Amino acid sequence: MTQSALGALAGLRVIDLTRVLGGPYCTQILGDHGAEIIKLEPPAGDETREWAPVTPDAGSAYFNGANRNKRSIGLDLTKPKGREVLMTLLKDADVLIENFKPGTLDKWGIGNAFLRETFPRLIHCRISGFGADGPRGGNPGYDAIVQAMAGMIAANGSPEGGPTRIGIPVVDLTTGLYAAVGILMALNERQRSGKGQFLETTLYETGLAVMHPHASNYFFTGKTPVPQGNPHPSLAPYESLQTRDGLIFIGIGNDGTFRKLCQEVGKPELGTDPRFATNGARIQNRATLRAELEDVFKHFDREPLCDRLLAAGLPAGPIQSIDKALDGAQAKHRGLVLQKDWYKGVASPIRFERTKASLRHAPPGFSQHASEILTEAGFKPADIDELLASGVVSAAKPGPNT
Repeated sequence: MTQSALGALAGLRVIDLTRVLGGPYCTQILGDHGAEIIKLEPPAGDETREWAPVTPDAGSAYFNGANRNKRSIGLDLTKPKGREVLMTLLKDADVLIENFKPGTLDKWGIGNAFLRETFPRLIHCRISGFGADGPRGGNPGYDAIVQAMAGMIAANGSPEGGPTRIGIPVVDLTTGLYAAVGILMALNERQRSGKGQFLETTLYETGLAVMHPHASNYFFTGKTPVPQGNPHPSLAPYESLQTRDGLIFIGIGNDGTFRKLCQEVGKPELGTDPRFATNGARIQNRATLRAELEDVFKHFDREPLCDRLLAAGLPAGPIQSIDKALDGAQAKHRGLVLQKDWYKGVASPIRFERTKASLRHAPPGFSQHASEILTEAGFKPADIDELLASGVVSAAKPGPNT
């Protein structure tokens, strides 16, 4: 198989000590594009292996969603022998990523200063809740708590229902994305300097970084956002609207696009009505505009209407559930659902011309590849047996992946 066929990151070796979501999501991104990911799990395993829904045939849906293209070994890093195994695995590694509480590696004698001296080309990435310093330094971080603290929940929801948690773990996922970007930046810099470095992404800083446009609006006006449902605070119409058979979402970004929308639905006069002719006027008259548009849209079925508007270059889409999205014609055409044996997942959205993403490994069973990984690292069969017998390395647990 050619280097191009293996992916853009073929040859990159990543030792993954992360659990739950942000770190595993990061390393799945790297693994999808050819990096070798060795997932080191604690003796109890990544806790998401037990998160519902769990089935005998496929394990945990949550775990499976962030852990494909990896191999697993259960390793007890609280034991000196476990840390010796880690040091052996790091000899040929490019990246170490972990999400322990800051200070944990230092307590074990393998903190960043040690790693920098021992493995000068190693990229060491840590994901944490708040970082190691500051008033909340070392505090644990959780997606929903950071959503609350960073202003997301306060800005999300509706006037009727009040502040509402965003329904996906957006902080965890975007922290993982930032970590992946940071790792690639560090690898690029290493090509010039020949040196690795430590990098960190935190849930709290990520939560604030993605609060656009609310943070910039606050800097500009001094006003804080409040829940207002689907309508965009800066644009109109940019919200959900009712058609004859369901809701659609319309996103109009300028006055010319609004006039074109009015033409397409047979109400050109709305585009020149002084109440709606400019974005500022439409925001001032948002409720009236909504009533006018829904009076028009009630004569249309939502999917044909959206098809018509999109064909005309106008942003519109039906509000639909995940099953409809995954089974839709566009998802099928683009091959967005991956399948390998029992596993199904959503494909990487990063599409290269030559070095394509691939599904090489289904999510691993716990410690499924322990003997394989240790053998590759130079351990003799007797040494592997001793590590397994002592509990330093965990035995594989039977499951859908083994």
